Amino acid sequence: MEIVKKDKPDFDDIFMNLAKSLALRSHCVKAQVGAVLAKDTRIISIGYNGPPSGTHNCDEEYPETGCPRDSKGSCSLALHAEQNAILYASKNGANLEGSTLYVTLSPCIACARVIFSMKIKRVIFLESYAKYKGIPTDEGVDFLRKFGIDVEQYGGNQ
Repeated sequence: MEIVKKDKPDFDDIFMNLAKSLALRSHCVKAQVGAVLAKDTRIISIGYNGPPSGTHNCDEEYPETGCPRDSKGSCSLALHAEQNAILYASKNGANLEGSTLYVTLSPCIACARVIFSMKIKRVIFLESYAKYKGIPTDEGVDFLRKFGIDVEQYGGNQ
């Protein structure tokens, strides 16, 4: 009897595909972003961008324009996907040290500081925040790399 070995998907592919699916849950009318925190092939937490739970949904309250913008042109009311994933994990006592964050948009500088502080060791992103925002560099990616965090743009099976 011949054993046929099936190709199994890589965990990077599995977790990035999940992050892309989670992005579809976002109520943001401007950008939908998803995130997965994983460690040792296990999911620690998930998140997507949007206002704090129990407040409102942008696509319902501001369906045409999205929520009010802050001074940098970003949503003034929402948490970023990686913030939601990290906050939920922390609230539930998860140890994030050494984990990997999969996110559909590279971290902004504020999220990068939180990622570094939580001792997340690796970040894999799908699309560039700088390209999305029309700014010259991915400040968050640059910050993380400067301080030794492994950051890479996802290039797997999309």
